[in-house]
Amino acid sequence: MRRLLYVTALLLAAVLRMSAQDIIRVEAPEVVAADEQFNVTFVIEGEKSPSDFSWSQGDSFQLVWGPQKGSSTSIQIINGKRSSSRQTTFTYILMPTGTGTFSLPEATAKVGGTKISSQPFSIQVVSDGASSSRQQSSGGGSGPDKSSSSSSGTSSAGTVSDDDIFLKLSVNRSQVVIGEPVTATLKLYQRVNIAGFENARFPSFNGFWSQETYAPTNIEFKRESFDDKIYNTAVLRTYTLIPQQTGTMTIEPAELVCLVNVRVGNGISNSIFDSFFQDEYRTVRKKVKSSPVSIKVNPLPSGQPASFGGGVGSFGISARLTSDEINAHDAASLIITVSGRGNVTLLEEPKVDFPPDFEVYDTKTTVSADKSNGAVSGSKSFEYPFIPRSPGEFTIGPVEYSYYDVNSGKYVTVSTQPVTIKVARGKVSESAPVASGTPSGVERRDVKSLGNDIRFISTKRPAFKESGSFFAGSPLFFVILALLLSGSALLWLALRKMAAMKADVAGSRNRKATKMALGRLKVADEYLGRNLYTAFYEELHKALLGFISDKLNMDMSEMSKENIISTLREGGVSESQAKSFTDLLDACEFARYSPDAGNQAMRAHFDSAVEAISGIDSSLKVDRKKTKGAGLAVGLFLLFGASFMADAQSDSSVFSIVPEPADSAIAAVSEIDTEDVDALWDAGVQAYSDGRFSDAAQLWQGIVETGMTSPELYCNLGDAYFKEGNYPQAILYYERSLKLDPSYSDARYNLAFCENFVQDKIESVPEFILKSLARKICYLMGSNSWVTLFFVFLVIALAMFLLFLLGSTASRRRIGFFSGVVALVLSVSALSFSLWQKSDCLSADTAIVMSPVSSVKSSPSSTSSKDLFVIHEGTKVNIIDQVNGWYNISLADGRQGWVRKNDIEVI
Repeated sequence: MRRLLYVTALLLAAVLRMSAQDIIRVEAPEVVAADEQFNVTFVIEGEKSPSDFSWSQGDSFQLVWGPQKGSSTSIQIINGKRSSSRQTTFTYILMPTGTGTFSLPEATAKVGGTKISSQPFSIQVVSDGASSSRQQSSGGGSGPDKSSSSSSGTSSAGTVSDDDIFLKLSVNRSQVVIGEPVTATLKLYQRVNIAGFENARFPSFNGFWSQETYAPTNIEFKRESFDDKIYNTAVLRTYTLIPQQTGTMTIEPAELVCLVNVRVGNGISNSIFDSFFQDEYRTVRKKVKSSPVSIKVNPLPSGQPASFGGGVGSFGISARLTSDEINAHDAASLIITVSGRGNVTLLEEPKVDFPPDFEVYDTKTTVSADKSNGAVSGSKSFEYPFIPRSPGEFTIGPVEYSYYDVNSGKYVTVSTQPVTIKVARGKVSESAPVASGTPSGVERRDVKSLGNDIRFISTKRPAFKESGSFFAGSPLFFVILALLLSGSALLWLALRKMAAMKADVAGSRNRKATKMALGRLKVADEYLGRNLYTAFYEELHKALLGFISDKLNMDMSEMSKENIISTLREGGVSESQAKSFTDLLDACEFARYSPDAGNQAMRAHFDSAVEAISGIDSSLKVDRKKTKGAGLAVGLFLLFGASFMADAQSDSSVFSIVPEPADSAIAAVSEIDTEDVDALWDAGVQAYSDGRFSDAAQLWQGIVETGMTSPELYCNLGDAYFKEGNYPQAILYYERSLKLDPSYSDARYNLAFCENFVQDKIESVPEFILKSLARKICYLMGSNSWVTLFFVFLVIALAMFLLFLLGSTASRRRIGFFSGVVALVLSVSALSFSLWQKSDCLSADTAIVMSPVSSVKSSPSSTSSKDLFVIHEGTKVNIIDQVNGWYNISLADGRQGWVRKNDIEVI
């Protein structure tokens, strides 16, 4: 084997040597000045020495000197094998006879009897090459050429002209479409001695995506003709630019400070040799700046295909699978590669339609650009990881990709070939619970077992109510609320009146006047019975004076006959009653100091006093009658409210507004006998206990069709469907049970257990923490329980506000205020929770998927839409909108799409 390799290497070397002797290599500058002498060298390599070399300079060049022949020989010994090579050169010094581009004549020679010739070689001759003769063809730090025949350029002593050194930024296209790559080259032109560079500032290319494709560490100069002058040029940077917006885009200038060596004379010239020995060089800084460059960017033509991915150039597309035979629930990847020439880096992801039941994950992108070609060619790969969930043979259809072809000026669409993948049945996990009725071979992953079984049904007869019946917002709710508010207002008025009366000293004396007078009359009557003459008249006199003083709020000093009569007349007492009262006072005063007139006279005076006090009191009792009338009105109002409440409790229809029946069975709710509903309930309980789950579901479904509902009924229906293996129906009725009563623990437990058998595992978007906390509190009780708590807190709040308004001390009023505010907040919160549950129950914005597999479309159409994702039976969705026979739904993770109405059922 080693010998074979050795022989092969020798043969290859021989072939290379023979091919090298087929031509004569030419070494000469590509650009020269019209007055410049330059070297032309012809090189012949090989083992044998050439003979009969012949060449003539022609009419375009003048031979200055030559030819000068040179030769060299090298010998190699490899593994004892000796080999030699020879290089022969023929050198000429020429001078151009004119300006323009000329070709060197062909040179010929013979090597071993074979005639060989040189390849064509062109030389450009320019008229201005003054400063270039002082530069070496490579390197930026070469010193001045003292042997140059030309000693002056365009620069004056100590200065550098803008024509001798400048920056130029050039682009290969000045008019492109958006997304079309542009190559920008920043080049330095100089005809001076450069010692170094500093403070470089390159363009930022605003409005372009840019990539630096060439940035040399060592700057190398080469000769180049520009504006019919010879310059030493070097490429500083090369960029690939892709415009990102339309319009005229301007690239800002680049700046560079060059350190230039310039010659400075001493100013004294006494000999032709002075300049040679006395000239000095110093370094000056020359700031050079490129001119701004404008590029017109046109928009792409209209009519972009749906598969357009932002590509501008020329591209192809291919597709492959990492494995075309896998098991269900194993991962694989589809790799789409778009390659070609253009804006490879900015290509967008192609759209791939995967088969239903394929879980597709985030795409991974890999770019492979050819920087040697200005980063405008290469490929971009898109990896689509996926996991098939069902066994079978699936085909991923052709993937289309459209781009804009700049050369043809139109959109071009390329596509891949269909890709087929075979998915075998995966192994069933032993730890994963498999529901009854589930096809064998289906792997159940991420299932959390919450218990051995669902909780047993409710056997006690529930309190059935009509569908949509809630205490909150019912007529009875507003009646009770009105009674509480109006009763509190009336109670506040009554208590305020009582407090005012209690604070009125004069009024209190007025109201107690008759009572005090009757007390003294009773004592006087005792004295009359014992025939105590003096004591009787004294007590009778006190009764009369005390009554009139308290009744009329008069001091004893004001108790004259005239004042008493006038005050009584102003209070509505007749003149005869006032005169009789004053005459009785005079009689009592006279009798106290006169002899005993006998028991009969005493009795007459006593009866007159009773009559006078009663008559005056009756004439002055106007306010008391008004107060009795107001009290009677309050009593009648409370009596009416109590009777209305009793009637409402006896009639169940007062509790809610029943929605319009959906069919004839619900329309006949009023005709359904309660005993029939109870009989259906009991029969369903017995059937479930006997294991006849289908019969139990039918019996309880008959109650639902009558329009009667209860959380226990819906939960029992869910249990029956679960035992039958109908998980979508079970989840539907568990959800309906929780809509009626979110605090029903059995329904919530069974729902959580049943959800383990749903294939879709959807991560919900986290809810705002305060809303989540409020929802947990709301679900502690049912809607009617929250309404009851609302009234309890409302009564407490009203009582505390009455304490605040009527409290006798500051501490009591403070306690009443803060306690009332707290109770009011709790009352409003309880009512809000009740209305929240009512709104959730009456809304129709959620549904359960009933179809085993349902494709979610991008639009409400089965022909002009794309499959977005697949959902399975039992998954809960939110309904956003509906169009014809389609629902616009969203999942818990935020994804949206359209499904057929018959694939889901509204909760």
